[in-house]
Amino acid sequence: MREHLILGIESSCDETAAAIVAGGRRILSSVVASQTDIHRKYGGVVPELASREHLRRIVPVVREAAGQAGVDLRDVDAIAVTRGPGLVGALLVGITYGKVLAMSLGKPLVGVNHLEGHVHAVLLEAHSAGRVPALPAVCLIVSGGHTILYHVKSESQNGGPPKFSYARIGGTRDDAAGEAYDKVARMLALGYPGGPVIDKLAAHGNPDAVRFSEPKIKGNPHDFSFSGIKTAVLYHLRRNPQLQPEIEVRQRAIARGERSAEALRALSTFATLDLIAGFQRAVVDNLVARTLDAATQRGVRTVLVSGGVAANSALRRAFETESPRRGIESYFPSRALSTDNAAMIAAAGHARFLVGDRADSTLEPAANLPLD
Repeated sequence: MREHLILGIESSCDETAAAIVAGGRRILSSVVASQTDIHRKYGGVVPELASREHLRRIVPVVREAAGQAGVDLRDVDAIAVTRGPGLVGALLVGITYGKVLAMSLGKPLVGVNHLEGHVHAVLLEAHSAGRVPALPAVCLIVSGGHTILYHVKSESQNGGPPKFSYARIGGTRDDAAGEAYDKVARMLALGYPGGPVIDKLAAHGNPDAVRFSEPKIKGNPHDFSFSGIKTAVLYHLRRNPQLQPEIEVRQRAIARGERSAEALRALSTFATLDLIAGFQRAVVDNLVARTLDAATQRGVRTVLVSGGVAANSALRRAFETESPRRGIESYFPSRALSTDNAAMIAAAGHARFLVGDRADSTLEPAANLPLD
C-alpha cells in the first residue's frame, strides 16, 4: 500500500516552511525560510514584517519543498496547514495559500494545531530511528511563545488508525521560557535570539556562583513561572554596576555585526558568564523537575520534549540524567525539528487525515487555538 504524501505548510510566526512527509514518518523534504535577520534589529518578531515576508516567500518555499522531494504537487494526498496558535496575519498567509492550493489541486485540506505539530516532531523522528515512544506520555512544549505540559494519548477503535488526544496539565503563568532567555539576553547585550548564545556561554560559567530561588507558585504544581528569574537577573545587574561597561562594549560589538558566541564570550567577564550559567541552571532545573513530577504523578513512563528551547544542550543533558532516575524515558526531536518547521505539521496532518479530519474553505486562523 502506497504511503500517503502530505504537504505541510507552517507560517505561525517568523518561519515560512513547507515539507513533504510520506506515511507520517519519512521526511522527503523540509524547507524553512527564516526571518531572524529581519527581526533581529528590533529584538523580537514584528508581526507586520512577518506577514509581509510570508507573502513574499510562501510560493517559492512550497515549490522548493516539492522539488527537493521529487514530487509533483498533484500527487500529494492532502495539504496540512497550521491554523493556530500564532500571529493572525502570519497564519492567514499560510492558510489562504493552503486553501487555494487544495482547491486548485482538488486535494483535502487539514487544519493542524501548531502545538500538536511539536508533539509529532518528536514522534516523527523517533519512528525514523526505530525507537518508538510508548504512549500515553507527558509532553513539554517549550519555546519563545509557549511553555506548556500536555498529557498525550493515542487510541485506536476497531483496529482503525490511532486518534491522538491532548489534556493540558500546566503551563507558564507569565513569560515562556524562551521569552525569558530573550529578555535576559537583551539585558546583557547578547543579541537576538538569546537562547542559543546563552546556552553556549553558560558552558563557560559556574552555575553555583549565582543562585536563583525556585519560583513559588500557588495552586497547580505543574505550572511554570519565569518572570521572577528574569527579574532576579535585573536586580543582580543593579547591585553590580561594574558589569555595565562590558554590556555597553557588547552592544557596540553587536551593532558592528559581531554577534557570535565566541566574539561575545571574549567581551564577557567571568562574573557575567557565572550569571548566565546560574540563570540557565535555574530555568532548566525548573523545566525538568516539573515535567518529571507531572509524569510521575500520572504514572506514565514517557516524556516528550519539543519546541525551540528543546534544542538547548543543558536541557537535553538534564533530562538524559534525571529521567532514568525516575524510570522514565525522555525523547527529543533533532535540533532542526525542535524549532518551527513544516515536517511536524505534515506528520500531525497525516494522523488527522487518517481519522477523516478535513477542513473546508471556512478555515480561519485562531491566534489562541487550544490543543485538545
